[in-house]
Amino acid sequence: MADPAPLWPVFVLPPLLVGAALVAAGLDAVLHASAARGRTASPRQLLGRAMAPPREALRLLVRQPRRTAAADTALTRVGVVLVPVAAMMAAVVLPLGFTSVSDLGVGVVWFNAMEALAWAAVWLTGWGPNSVLSLVGGYRFLAQGLAYELPHMLAITTAALGAESLRVGEVVDAQRGLWFAVWMPVAFVVYLASALAMSFWGPFDQPAGRDLAGGAAAELSGVDRLVLLGGRWVLLVVTAAFSVPLFLGGGHGPLLPGWLWTLVKTAAVLGLLVVGRRSLPSLRMDRYLEAAWLVLVPAVLLQALVVAVVVLRQGA
Repeated sequence: MADPAPLWPVFVLPPLLVGAALVAAGLDAVLHASAARGRTASPRQLLGRAMAPPREALRLLVRQPRRTAAADTALTRVGVVLVPVAAMMAAVVLPLGFTSVSDLGVGVVWFNAMEALAWAAVWLTGWGPNSVLSLVGGYRFLAQGLAYELPHMLAITTAALGAESLRVGEVVDAQRGLWFAVWMPVAFVVYLASALAMSFWGPFDQPAGRDLAGGAAAELSGVDRLVLLGGRWVLLVVTAAFSVPLFLGGGHGPLLPGWLWTLVKTAAVLGLLVVGRRSLPSLRMDRYLEAAWLVLVPAVLLQALVVAVVVLRQGA
């Protein structure tokens, strides 16, 4: 079980997540620039490419906001702010090593509930501007959410089933000898795919796709745009980090302290997701919905059945 949390994680967690989001965005900017303009061996050019996200953030901070006709500004602002808020609230059950802000008895359920809050956030953001393109983007996210949420929920439930607990700390403790990713590979892969879908990023970026001029974010500018897109990066970091206690043993590992193992594993998963964005093509919504219901759900159900049989045999 995770140690009782002192007060310091409450203050450390938000800047840590924002810092990780900036690093991930910097890596993505480097990969994007390298693909567009070729690789470079100059450290100065590499640093310049990595600093593109902070420069864009500063530009958005001073940019004048714009409004569409008959926009519901309050509704839009609520949706925009809810994206990073949902990510931060989901992160309270993330253990750094073996210490989390709150090791809730239903931590796995709490994490999933905060993900559902992100649904409402993106939909409100798309609805509020009173614009066709943003509204279509919001509804795309709802459709995408209905497709990814069930396999995602089954994947994290499979990990909880293997630990026989919904407490994240006990899921970590159950992996002292063997990581769940080793004997639950289907659930692990499905979780990573749904992590991309939840943050509407990479091959699942249709809610904010170019064909909709930015989709749910099409009418956002200035600080509003910065908060939404920054919140999306934080959401990606949080979902990547949650795979560590669920499937990669949390802070367990040789030689290094637990908190450092957590950071190393999170960085590895986050790097994999960022690189995967460049390797995987964007999926049409209809094809993704078909694959989710006909492939991912049966596959993760079979994985859960295998885990249930193993757990029952161990308890017999």
